Amino acid sequence: MRRLYVYATGVFWLLVTAGAIVGHWAPGTPGHAPATERLITLAELTRHARPDDCWMAIRGAVHDVGAYLPEHPSQPSVVVPWCGRNATEAYETKGRGRPHSPQADELLTRYRIGRLAGEQP
Repeated sequence: MRRLYVYATGVFWLLVTAGAIVGHWAPGTPGHAPATERLITLAELTRHARPDDCWMAIRGAVHDVGAYLPEHPSQPSVVVPWCGRNATEAYETKGRGRPHSPQADELLTRYRIGRLAGEQP
């Protein structure tokens, strides 16, 4: 009976460890781009430059933030000029030299729709 307990406990911990390792490197986890991520050209990005259809590139990733604009803490007029453009510098400095918070970075990942063609991931 003791041998069965030791064997079962060992198998359990082996499976837990394997699951943790696989889960850590699985695609789709924060910080990992999906293998088949959509490439978006600069020309396509520029066609989405309206408040109700606002795409912007930030750090090489393209985000559709049109639905989020009404919820943004500042006035949408602060964000709208960056629709359809590479907004990395604006996002990282917020126009006053202050970076966005880690919570904002996490929220931004919800709106990611692809990667800007020609940009490094």
